[in-house]
Amino acid sequence: MKRPNSTTGLRHIALNVQDLAAAEYFYVDLMGMAIEWRPDPDNVYLTSGNDNLALHVVSGEQAGTPKLDHIGFFLDSDEDVDDWYDFLQHHKVNMKTAPRKHRDGAKSFYCYDPNGVTVQIICHPPLIGK
Repeated sequence: MKRPNSTTGLRHIALNVQDLAAAEYFYVDLMGMAIEWRPDPDNVYLTSGNDNLALHVVSGEQAGTPKLDHIGFFLDSDEDVDDWYDFLQHHKVNMKTAPRKHRDGAKSFYCYDPNGVTVQIICHPPLIGK
């Protein structure tokens, strides 16, 4: 099976944080990122224009989870998302989810790399200029 269209890069990182206000202060006030979207009190998505950083609150037993939630590879179209899903499934990659549309208009799916790191394959129109 032929590899689908190339990704546009590793432009999305998601971090698990215990103190969202402190993390937001660091990445927005100190590092200069801007808030792109706040879907609820426990999640905020930041951007530097080209990149996307998601901050997800974890507490209680979840606080011991790894700080890195997942990495994300960007694509140019929704169709590319479906093509990558088919391609990776064909190569027996362990899938976490099927492709789906998100509330913000993005389309993605999640799979696992060989070491168990969650990888998101995503088309996110605001960051690809569409």
